Amino acid sequence: MTNRVNFIDLTLRDGQQSLAATRMTTDQALRVLPMIDEAGFTAFELWGGATLDSAIRFLDEDPWERIDRFYATLGTARKTRALLRGQNLFAYQPFADDLVIAFIKEAVRSGVGLMRIFDALNDWRNMQLAMLATKAYGGKVEAALSYTTSPVHTTNYFVRLARTLEEEGADQIAIKDMAGLLYPIEASNLFSELKRHLRVPVNFHSHTTTGVATLNSVIAMYAGIDSIDTCITPFAGGPSHSPVEVLIVFAEEMGIEHGLDKALILKIQQELFKIFDELQHTIPLHGKYYRPVAYDDVDRHVVEQILAYVQRGREEDIKAAIPLMRDLLRDLRYPDYDDEIFEAQIPGGMLSNLQNQLKQMGKSELLDAITQEIPHVRADVGYVPLVTPTSQIVGSQATFNVLMGRYQMVSNEFKMLLREEFGHLPAPANPEVVKLVLGPNEGLQRYRPASYLHPVLEDEYDLPFVKTHRDLLLHLMLKQPADEFLKRRYGIH
Repeated sequence: MTNRVNFIDLTLRDGQQSLAATRMTTDQALRVLPMIDEAGFTAFELWGGATLDSAIRFLDEDPWERIDRFYATLGTARKTRALLRGQNLFAYQPFADDLVIAFIKEAVRSGVGLMRIFDALNDWRNMQLAMLATKAYGGKVEAALSYTTSPVHTTNYFVRLARTLEEEGADQIAIKDMAGLLYPIEASNLFSELKRHLRVPVNFHSHTTTGVATLNSVIAMYAGIDSIDTCITPFAGGPSHSPVEVLIVFAEEMGIEHGLDKALILKIQQELFKIFDELQHTIPLHGKYYRPVAYDDVDRHVVEQILAYVQRGREEDIKAAIPLMRDLLRDLRYPDYDDEIFEAQIPGGMLSNLQNQLKQMGKSELLDAITQEIPHVRADVGYVPLVTPTSQIVGSQATFNVLMGRYQMVSNEFKMLLREEFGHLPAPANPEVVKLVLGPNEGLQRYRPASYLHPVLEDEYDLPFVKTHRDLLLHLMLKQPADEFLKRRYGIH
């Protein structure tokens, strides 16, 4: 068991992305960022993921100005983490090497100190250049394992991948459990094997959708995992992450130092509830769950019971601890768990966006059918982990299948996935689906996806709405949404 745990705060990036569809504005985030900095978190995730795309699509904000303002407020990049989708950058398909290098250079120099880099297929080739570029320009690299379950995704699979990423220069490794699929009985083995085989620190990241992430975080502390991702209420729980208010109580009962200012966290919580109310139109769970949570609200007797089970560590003990933790969180008014996600494997952000999209279409009744179709589509494409962009590709295809019949309509991105244009699939795709969707004459892409792409920054771009290097980077990565944003910004019709 570790003597100290480093809690990382994700409230202003993944927390609000998972619960509020990434609609928190920069001004809203800045109302609490100075306090989050002062509260003693080892790091905080502020940028990356969907925040760039959403900023220009829905908030009419420049994502570069967002990171500038965060950097100006903090005065340092040391604690700021961003989430990068490897060769896909902050978008949805592989980009040319020169664009990846240029984007990372600008991000690190704009205030990103730690870059969490992952690939949706766990194809390390898609992470290699991003890792090299981050380190070359002075940032640190946290290379992430996209956790999922399937016949091929074993503990040995993830240990081998982690060791490869360590050899490629990762400063630390993250277990990125984006849908809360790591079952507590397997968690202890995975944690101990990673700590046994790695020299670099290990982070645990998991969403609470299935109701086991908080128990896994306790198991992680016992196993000596170096840092744990958390959120502050009300942007915690449900499709988001474990509430730090609850994990603080567990850490203290275990005699583990956390270094957080508990009173300040409750002050942050008060302001976050105001922001939560301001964003209620984008939060499906608003009004159904959540209330302010103080440390004394956490039932210490139940905490002691859970810790006793975890300390014994037998399979039957861990099974007994699961409902206790779920009940503890339910009594604190966090959203209830969803066991069906173990089968559907839908990440938190994907679930909230799917709910919003179906509601806008007037098709909310299709949610159950789509979540049941998603695992079948996933198996057809070699058991890909469901994380951006594969979660959107598989989720969209499942929706098409429900609406129009299986594979009667197929997106270009789904075809790219089958052709391995995003990278190697974890297992061979269903040959019948390949034949139906691609036909008999299309072969698979053999080499690293970006090796087929021409450089883009050596070309001339005579566009009236591209006035700076940063504008050009946004244009090249996000295309039409970026162009429309830049035209509005500069008053170009």
